[in-house]
Amino acid sequence: MAATQAPQVGSTIRGKTAIVGAGRSDVGRVPGKSVMALAAQAAKAALADAGMVRGNIDGVLCSAAFAASFHRFSVAFSEYMGIVPTFSNTLQVSGATAATMFNVAAAAIAGGLARNILVVGADSLLTGLSPDLALRAMTESRDQQYEMPFGIPVANTFAMTAHRHMKEFGTTAEQFAKVAVIHREHARRTPGAQMTTPITVDDVLNSGMVTTPYHKLDCSLISDGAAAFVITSADHARSGTLKPPVYILGAGECYTHEHVFLMPSLTTTGAVQSAQKAYAMAGYSARDIDVAGIYDCFTGTVIMMLEDLGFCPKGEGGRFVDDGQITYGGTIPCNTHGGLLSFAHPGMPGSLFHFLEVVQQLRGECGERQVAGARLALVHSLGAGFATQATTILGTEVTL
Repeated sequence: MAATQAPQVGSTIRGKTAIVGAGRSDVGRVPGKSVMALAAQAAKAALADAGMVRGNIDGVLCSAAFAASFHRFSVAFSEYMGIVPTFSNTLQVSGATAATMFNVAAAAIAGGLARNILVVGADSLLTGLSPDLALRAMTESRDQQYEMPFGIPVANTFAMTAHRHMKEFGTTAEQFAKVAVIHREHARRTPGAQMTTPITVDDVLNSGMVTTPYHKLDCSLISDGAAAFVITSADHARSGTLKPPVYILGAGECYTHEHVFLMPSLTTTGAVQSAQKAYAMAGYSARDIDVAGIYDCFTGTVIMMLEDLGFCPKGEGGRFVDDGQITYGGTIPCNTHGGLLSFAHPGMPGSLFHFLEVVQQLRGECGERQVAGARLALVHSLGAGFATQATTILGTEVTL
């Protein structure tokens, strides 16, 4: 594929760093393992994948964890692993944290703050917290004065946007359900996925209402799990690594609001801006992307993001899904591991599994779920009722 536009920024992180190691822990219901133990399992797998040891790591970036009490999780994790980094941070921008960590890691390495950064996210929402505590942990992130008294936890904010999308564009509950059906079919091909039982559109619509218009199977899973990655300079990656390097080509973020009543639009999000920045930096457009990881906390979220990321026109997301465009043979295969809806969703680390999947796709390691000829990928992470948006574009080579 050829780049469709030149980067529009004078000095960027484009192609200066690469992912050279990736690994994950067990996912789903993982009793008897703390958040730290899950993080360590994923980190050790990523280091082995990269052919590195702990002493090679001088930077650590972690997401915060609901089921762990460490405010400085990256520091506690480094201590647990026996790493003494000279660059470290714990990030928390809700579901957007995953892509943000990659963007920050690339900038830190390009800026000389670290040579090899370990990116780690872990949580145990399923066994580390009771269902009530898991819901409370996520709900208490909403404003206690202006939102919670009116019954607007995170799930309800996403439901509000779905209602509005249905009203403005005629999107249907059946189209939402089709997203869940496709994701479950993808998970059936993925070893270790939490949910692999086939489902139909009728199964989704009959699964019980959670918050209208979303049924239980329209909603992401609650899981334990962790994922980790080793990121290094492009020069180091080219000098010889165990696996083909996956280059970070573009990055963009956008933060539009904190309170849902100040959301600029209920049907168009900051993903438009974050994606535009990432495409411009990478020198590509949506039509160049071979495979995508799109945050799928709810089925309607995928439909809205397909539009805002430029894969189809605004208002056409439901029909795009209906036409089979987000699975094999379609315009943009999405979440080929099953996503948050069927693979696993341990909270803030959830979108790291999107990164793991596209890295494996770009390496050609996905077996029966492999997207043929995948060379360019996009991962989009979001959170807090569409308040936080982050986009990362990855590729197998750097085209100047």
